Amino acid sequence: MSALNGFAPHAGACVAQGPEGRAVRDLQAKKAGQAARQGAGDSRELTPEEPPRAGCSAPGTPKLPAGELRGSAGITSITPRPPRKPRLERAASLDEKSWRRWRRLKTSQESLSDAHESSSSNGSLQDAGPGPAAAGRAAPSERSSSPDGPDASPAGKSRGNAAELGKRVCELSSSFGELLRGRALAGSKPRLSQVTPARPLPPVELNVASRALRTANRIDADCLDYRRHRGLGRVSSSSSDSRLHGGGMVCDGGSTDSMKSTFSLLAPIRAKDVRSRSYLEGSLLANGALLGAEELSRYFPDRNVGIFVATWNMQGQKELPVNLDDFLLPTDPDYAQDMYVIGVQEGCPDRREWEIRLQETLGPHYVMLCSAAHGVLYMSVFIRRDLIWFCSEVEYATVTTRIVSQIKTKGALGICFTFFGTSFLFITSHFTSGDSKVNERKMDYSKTIQALALPKNVPDTNPYRSSSSDVTTRFDEVFWFGDFNFRLNKDREAVDSILKQNLEKDMSKLLEYDQLISEMSRGSIFKGFQEADIHFRPSYKFDIGKDSYDTTSKQRTPSYTDRVVYRSRHKDDIHALKYSSCPGIRTSDHRPVFALFRVKVRPGRDNIPLAAGQFDRELYLIGIKRRITRELKKRQEQKDQKNSSVCSIS
Repeated sequence: MSALNGFAPHAGACVAQGPEGRAVRDLQAKKAGQAARQGAGDSRELTPEEPPRAGCSAPGTPKLPAGELRGSAGITSITPRPPRKPRLERAASLDEKSWRRWRRLKTSQESLSDAHESSSSNGSLQDAGPGPAAAGRAAPSERSSSPDGPDASPAGKSRGNAAELGKRVCELSSSFGELLRGRALAGSKPRLSQVTPARPLPPVELNVASRALRTANRIDADCLDYRRHRGLGRVSSSSSDSRLHGGGMVCDGGSTDSMKSTFSLLAPIRAKDVRSRSYLEGSLLANGALLGAEELSRYFPDRNVGIFVATWNMQGQKELPVNLDDFLLPTDPDYAQDMYVIGVQEGCPDRREWEIRLQETLGPHYVMLCSAAHGVLYMSVFIRRDLIWFCSEVEYATVTTRIVSQIKTKGALGICFTFFGTSFLFITSHFTSGDSKVNERKMDYSKTIQALALPKNVPDTNPYRSSSSDVTTRFDEVFWFGDFNFRLNKDREAVDSILKQNLEKDMSKLLEYDQLISEMSRGSIFKGFQEADIHFRPSYKFDIGKDSYDTTSKQRTPSYTDRVVYRSRHKDDIHALKYSSCPGIRTSDHRPVFALFRVKVRPGRDNIPLAAGQFDRELYLIGIKRRITRELKKRQEQKDQKNSSVCSIS
């Protein structure tokens, strides 16, 4: 059977059925496709005309004679595409959902791959067809090679819609993947130029943690046991020091800083340190020792502690001051001290009440480490509650200097302990009174240094520099304070005339007549001790409740009877920061005198008997309860004062 341009010789006849008919139809479709390609070139948008269905001619197709068919062989048959607006609106909504689903999947990946890898992560939609460019090129050939076109049946139309949707999703995902890499797509808008900083950026440290953003505990550079890891690696899921993980795990310094500044103020402790360290006995300066250099540097980077030392002769008065803030918490220093040591002579009858008042004033940050008494001599030692673990057992001893020992108004009381590796001795004394009894006072001093039996169980930190005849040589830091009763060798009128000169802080004219300064310069008392410069008025003798000196018939001479002196085994270990009196407390004929010190502390051993955090818990609870009650009462009074009204009758 002859055929011209894929059509039967008789245009009006139907194509035969059976195998020969199928062969004829295949030949006709092939020739029609070749004619379309020759006429349209490489156009990807043109599609060949659909072949007629089996058994009959295509409906609506004009019947032409064979001559006219030969003439029309060079003409390309083009079938226009159907309107795509409804299909685009449907595809847009589906693309938006696919885009959200793709974005969630993309953000969960650690790194971006190239364009082909990013498009492959879109699942079955990309597996169903090739990339966007390849799909565009393959579309005409697939339509021409398929015996049943996309418009052949409703099922074919649905498959065409799904394929078109998959191709659009692939195009969008591939385009967005390349945009993330900064690649310019063909036919897309050009990329923005890179922003160049106006000035060079500051160098970035290896440790990515920002010191400016850390507001919690400062880890010091000399803390060798917990040095930051200087390498940058993948951040571990555990926020701890890299040295705590072991050999195989890597951690950067940022996670360590985050843990120390966010979770706790305490430094982390390695498990092997807990296994090896002993809190009761250890080697000197060993790593992990409770009293060693590591712990000391962590709590005191400059290895200096602040100590408040005060003395007050209360004259046995039952009445206590309403407020002790000006006494214990002066406004000059910005910060409270680490230790508070208060010695009292001729103390009030209710010693417990006095201690409660001290605890109430200092508040919950401090606990009473020790309290001792010798007759009417009292001494109380308060320390910050987080430092009680670094103190040894506290020991005390007493000495009576009065001939009649039953009357314990004159004598000395000493308390000693070791803080880290530094031993402390605090002595409060009440020497013999009287203007002319200088020798008796020197005898009181000599008896005290010989008879005060300290230390008892706490080992001496430097026994080679100790003396059995002087208790002050057996400790690193010694503070001696009390009512020494040394007077001014001048009559009352002369002293009053000097005080009326408005000396302000220059008391040198009065101190020229001071008995204690004269005896210390001769070396007859307080050998090796120092005293800070005096810039306050004499602390004795006042009229009770007034700022005037003695107006009774005895007319006692104002004097510096209440003093604080100190000595150290090592030069420049003790620095006096402030030495003053408290003129606001007028319940006694003596004014309280206090001194602030900065004391150097050294690391020590773990072989000393520790106090193990012991303190007066009952006193602590009572003092805090009173503090809260006082505050609530004060607020209630202020509230009542606001609500009250004053009525006036005219």
